[in-house]
Amino acid sequence: MLRPTRMHALAIKSDLEIMRQQMVVVDDDESYAMKGGEGPHSYAKNSIIQKGLIDGSKRLIHEAISQSFDPKEHVHGNDEPSKPICIADLGCSTGPNTFFAMQTITEAIQQQFQSHGLASQIPDIQVLFNDQVSNDFNTLFKNLPQQRIYYATAVPGSFCGRLFPKQTLHLVHSSAALCWLSKLPNEITDSDSSACNKGRIHYTDAPKEVADAYATQYSKDMGNFLHARAQELVENGLMLLQFPVSNVLLDSDVDPAKVFELIGTCLVDMAKVGVISEEKVDSFNVPLIYPSVKAVKEIFRGCDECFSIEWMEILEFKNMVSLPTVQIFVSWFRAALQGMIEKHFGAEIVDELFERFAEKVKEFPDIMDTDKLKLDVLFVLLRRKNKARP
Repeated sequence: MLRPTRMHALAIKSDLEIMRQQMVVVDDDESYAMKGGEGPHSYAKNSIIQKGLIDGSKRLIHEAISQSFDPKEHVHGNDEPSKPICIADLGCSTGPNTFFAMQTITEAIQQQFQSHGLASQIPDIQVLFNDQVSNDFNTLFKNLPQQRIYYATAVPGSFCGRLFPKQTLHLVHSSAALCWLSKLPNEITDSDSSACNKGRIHYTDAPKEVADAYATQYSKDMGNFLHARAQELVENGLMLLQFPVSNVLLDSDVDPAKVFELIGTCLVDMAKVGVISEEKVDSFNVPLIYPSVKAVKEIFRGCDECFSIEWMEILEFKNMVSLPTVQIFVSWFRAALQGMIEKHFGAEIVDELFERFAEKVKEFPDIMDTDKLKLDVLFVLLRRKNKARP
């Protein structure tokens, strides 16, 4: 038996160091998933708006795969079995929206094989469901569709870093997840910083330094995201992304981030009556951003050595989502924010907070008006280039 030499050990250590450098580790303290389970306040019961985004882009997904996915690349002429087609859904949460998206994608791939006369040679399809380590994967897998045409695997971890081996993914999908930051900028809660966001929980109506700190963190996160996917995708691999973007042009336009100003005022009011402390409010911020289309385009252009932009289209939010009721609107935000609110303030304040928030929404109904709310959805199809791997 050969024994490992010191040289072998050093080589292994070197490989591990390289792998660690490629990983972006997100502190569990800043890892927040959507509300798990299947209760009345869960994401599974309160994600109708996210479903609207997936339904609204269904046609584009079919067209993108029809034009850009070549089934012949996945079929061998000999008796060697074809390797599985690997699809990753990043930011899958607990369902059921991820299942709708994966059904659309796998059906489109299946149709591609059929249209090329390769229906009998469709390889196995593996879907890798990814979300934060605190995500409720038990609920997700409990509700896997029985009639699915793919094998399912869970991959917990931040998608701002490496999640998969090099050149193993054929298609990456992410919907409504890339607006979340991996962490809050440190200066946001630093009382000595000009970007300190005391008395607010978001960059909405905050000093320019606060908005700049959010934008800088977003640019860093997106750079890490694209760099990681560039290593994990095979050559010619595809990435389908859709995420909300701000389209505020006029003073009369309603900024979609206005909602966090309303929630922030509820927390400030609760601090005034002693339900929570002012210090707790000052140290709480929501790590979410609605970037401009211009900012996103600049980020993609910075990765043009790795990716080509095959398709970019702006979809109007109002055409994808119906005007919600106050209850649906409030429940949607509760499902998204409850985890981080409980962790920071305690579970005992959640009911009162969202009761107050519902009253604020009634006072400012424009925040739900999809005609006035300047929110769009950016649909992007990227292709992994054949050269210049990072």
